[in-house]
Amino acid sequence: MEKAMGLDTHFARRAQDVELKPIDPNPLTEREYLQQFAARPGMFIGFTSVRGVTCFLDGYDYAARRSGSPGLDGFRDWLLANHLRRHSSFAWPGLVKQIALPEWDFVTDLSPEQEIHTLEVLFDLLDRFLAEREAVS
Repeated sequence: MEKAMGLDTHFARRAQDVELKPIDPNPLTEREYLQQFAARPGMFIGFTSVRGVTCFLDGYDYAARRSGSPGLDGFRDWLLANHLRRHSSFAWPGLVKQIALPEWDFVTDLSPEQEIHTLEVLFDLLDRFLAEREAVS
């Protein structure tokens, strides 16, 4: 629980730079909605952790695709093409960890600092992916 409190505090401070929009999320683009989520993930999922955030994003992706939006379609391939430039069998959460923590052994639990860094990298990569996708649309 102590780990989550540190992450929530970090993201609460980070959220001060983002204008949270307590409005109907339906007219927001996927990028705008996920920027709101990235600013305060604990507000959406109860407490902040890499696992909680990736589970939320997986659920978001499935719901978005079910309703006809692209969701995170193409994110994994974009990560491979733009940031790893090699084949990997990992799903996108594992790829993000590889990018954020190239020396991590994938066995040891993440420290609070590693969790924060991984989430910062995830939210940055996700925003860049969605920005590129919007520019093409």
